[in-house]
Amino acid sequence: MAAPTRSRASALGPTPFTGKLVGELRLHIGRRSGKDIATAQYHQGALRVLRPHYLDGSAQVCYTIVNPGGGYLGADRYGIEIEVEAGSSLLLTTQSATKVYRTPQGEATQDMVIRLGSGAVLEYVPDQLIAYREASYRQDTVVDMAADASLVLFEILTPGWSPDGKLFRYDQLRLRTEVRVEGKLAVLDNLWVQPEEQSIDSQLYFQDHTHVGMLLAVDARIDEQLVQLLRDEAYAIAAQQRHPVHVGVSATATAGVAVRTLGSSTESATAVMLGIVNLLRERFRGQEPLNLRKY
Repeated sequence: MAAPTRSRASALGPTPFTGKLVGELRLHIGRRSGKDIATAQYHQGALRVLRPHYLDGSAQVCYTIVNPGGGYLGADRYGIEIEVEAGSSLLLTTQSATKVYRTPQGEATQDMVIRLGSGAVLEYVPDQLIAYREASYRQDTVVDMAADASLVLFEILTPGWSPDGKLFRYDQLRLRTEVRVEGKLAVLDNLWVQPEEQSIDSQLYFQDHTHVGMLLAVDARIDEQLVQLLRDEAYAIAAQQRHPVHVGVSATATAGVAVRTLGSSTESATAVMLGIVNLLRERFRGQEPLNLRKY
């Protein structure tokens, strides 16, 4: 196991996680001398971050999460804490897909705690989550944000390869996201897929589709007019894809937008989601389209 890495660790305060973790990452972002940087960070075990970089002329910092272990296994527990100080901006991504393998010892779990100060920005744009045969995975994300903060969360779920060639051989996937604005519940998103127990080939589930894309954006500037603009953009991008992808765009109860895609390729889902992200980046902050330059 890699030795823990600390940077001004005393500034992090007590950990929000209990019990033994296979991997833990705690990252606090603040603005110093006109650039966003990690004011404190800690990692241990099977989670760490690469060196920060800047993708455009803005102050926004980009960090990449790495899992040197290669994937999540049975009964693995991970914890990620992200805090973005007032007026700071973070783009967070992953080095590669998150892979969940067989979990006979119990489900793999990831708890993510996010705090956004006044005027803070977080864009979480990971690579896809792949669940393989007999995998069980639960992801809980809790966000506490200021009323004028800006949040984008992004996930694409795909079934992994299995020896018999059949899809949806994993046991279950559960992704729960809770967003609180100024301490009040604003959005609760819950996806639970159990292929053996649910008729996921029905019209209420996936029908003959395999890939699910999910995007949630919460920002006080998102109104009905912007939701319609985002809907038009998503439909236009979907129509250009080589692999068909179905898209749904809805306003949330608070100022925000939820996007879902159903399709058969990661590329099509990613294109739609990035189109939404890029439109919001340009409209709110005048930032360039994302180019993560991973490959």
